[in-house]
Amino acid sequence: MAISLNGKSQSRGRYRPLSEINVTPLVDVMLVLLIIFMVTAPLMTSGVSVNLPNGPSNPVNPEKPLSVNIDASGKIFLQDQEVQPDELITKLKAITQDNQDRQIFVRGDKDLPYGRIMNVMANVMDSGFTKAVLVGNPSGTPSAKPAVTRPKAG
Repeated sequence: MAISLNGKSQSRGRYRPLSEINVTPLVDVMLVLLIIFMVTAPLMTSGVSVNLPNGPSNPVNPEKPLSVNIDASGKIFLQDQEVQPDELITKLKAITQDNQDRQIFVRGDKDLPYGRIMNVMANVMDSGFTKAVLVGNPSGTPSAKPAVTRPKAG
């Protein structure tokens, strides 16, 4: 019988099972599946190509937004017609036939005080029009021609 220095006997014939799981093959298979799904997913969303016929159709939203413009001198215009501040809401309701969901663009000259533009906007919103928005030029684009022109004096 053999004796070891640390007091334990050595046995050669016994096999101790390995109790750890080897995850390397699992990771390899999962990565291959991930690549396959990443490549095939965009191909599945292409749909069926259909050659549609031409025909008469109406636009989805035929109503053009109304435009309330305030020029540099502070005059208020509804579309192309000058209106007095106290007549603005009455004329808006008449044009929209009291449709409170009609979209209204409020545009003001850049040199006007902000409070003047906001007063007009507040009047429109307080009268019940829920889709009134302020319109401005996106940054980096040149100023467009004014939508409202004043008649020349003389």
